[in-house]
Amino acid sequence: MAEDKIPQISDRRKPSLRSNAALILVVIALLMLAWQWLNTQQKFNEIEKSLSQKLKTYQALNQQSLALAKQAEERSTQADARTVMLQQKVEESRDQQDVLQTLYDQLAENREATALAEVEQLLTIANQQLQLVGNVKSALLALQAADKRLEPLKLPRAIQLRETLALEIKNLRTLPQVDVMSMSAQLENLAVLTADLPLISERQPTLNTTAAQQNSAETTHLNAWQKAALPFWEDIKNLVTVERIDKPEPPLLAADHAFYLRENLKLRLLTARIALLQHDDASYKADLNTVKIWLNQYYDAKHPNAIEAFKLLKKLTGNNISIELPQLTESIAAVSRYKQSLESSD
Repeated sequence: MAEDKIPQISDRRKPSLRSNAALILVVIALLMLAWQWLNTQQKFNEIEKSLSQKLKTYQALNQQSLALAKQAEERSTQADARTVMLQQKVEESRDQQDVLQTLYDQLAENREATALAEVEQLLTIANQQLQLVGNVKSALLALQAADKRLEPLKLPRAIQLRETLALEIKNLRTLPQVDVMSMSAQLENLAVLTADLPLISERQPTLNTTAAQQNSAETTHLNAWQKAALPFWEDIKNLVTVERIDKPEPPLLAADHAFYLRENLKLRLLTARIALLQHDDASYKADLNTVKIWLNQYYDAKHPNAIEAFKLLKKLTGNNISIELPQLTESIAAVSRYKQSLESSD
């Protein structure tokens, strides 16, 4: 009886185990499905968020694109307006260019005559600089400018005139150079130095500093009465001043004579400047020699301005200013022939 009961019990347990296993498998499957659903739902949420962010970004970019498009449209309108203005200006410039071209053509027809007139004016200036002022450098610059003005004219008459100008320029370059401007400035400086130069009769005697120092040293050994009487004694001694003058019997001039002496000295320096401009070496040196004699004879030669004046006189008298300046007659005659040939061709 017992043996029969045991198999029955085992047979009953087998279906229950199977049902439990199946139930467990179903639960596991449900859990896996739930996990997959949750995972899928989370991914969907992330994708949705990403899509919404991208959508916002696209909307912002779209707004920026619209703004840029609007700006581009405005700029295009402005560019069209500028283009119209530029076209108007181009047309105006073309009209002006046509007018200028017409004027240039008219001037080109007379450029030879214009160049010749300028050359003639430059030659006149060069000749004036040589004859009136004696300025070789300025005359040379004027001739070089005239030659430069004829350079664009590749004509036989212009080339011949340039050859004449080249000879004149060569002659001027061979002349000895005299710095007239610098020497004239030195003469003016000499006039300034001698304007207030004291005369010998106006010179104040210089005190003997050694004797003064000895007197001051002696006063330290005097008593009170002697010190009180010393100023009166000094005043009595100063009533008469004894001074040694190297030149015997210096000329004494009255006030009006001193005035005329100074004016004559200025006049001599002025005539020396005129002689310098005229390259008159004899008159120039004679005037400077007279100035030197007067300075030695009437003025205080030990004064600092007198010492500087003597240095300038020595420097100025050592220069040779005698130059035989050309007349530029060949160039002036060549320009005159050129003008006659132009008039005859017209």
